[in-house]
Amino acid sequence: MVATPSTMTPLGSALPHFTLPEPYSGRRISASDFQSAPGLLVMFLSNHCPFVKHVAGALASFGREYQGRGLAIVAINANDVSRYPDDSPDAMVGEVDRRGYTFPYLFDETQAVAKAFGAACTPDFFLYGATGRLVYRGQFDASRPSLDVPVTGADLRAACDAVLAGESPDAEQIPSIGCNIKWREGNAPDYFG
Repeated sequence: MVATPSTMTPLGSALPHFTLPEPYSGRRISASDFQSAPGLLVMFLSNHCPFVKHVAGALASFGREYQGRGLAIVAINANDVSRYPDDSPDAMVGEVDRRGYTFPYLFDETQAVAKAFGAACTPDFFLYGATGRLVYRGQFDASRPSLDVPVTGADLRAACDAVLAGESPDAEQIPSIGCNIKWREGNAPDYFG
């Protein structure tokens, strides 16, 4: 298991536009669908990644809690399903049911959306304030599959609480760590050198 950190996209970056399919409902979801929310959390996830599996139950609870408080939340899977069939759209439907995700879980087949965000790993978190500017990119919390640290979501919770209170999250942010996004052959973004 190779750990890949977030690229730490610059704070203040504009929310990239996206319109992607949601395999669970068959709908297409766009960034503009969330423009009236006080904030939007975009999470890059994967079904098979041990780092995501480690926090998946807590992410489902987090999603229910923060959606109930008005935060818009969406997850995106950008993995190459030809090499990682456990991340296929059909498997994503099963993952939503298994985990109890209440947020849309979208499929980025071309991987263009992941590149636009500067996503590098799963899980990778991008929190945008009401103005559509990036205010947090970092870890869910300090837990990892190999560490004896409880999953709390403390880092992301603090950032979301700040956004919901109309404040700016602390600018000192720790990168998320996870499995690298499984890029299609020859499709890896230039931010990997």
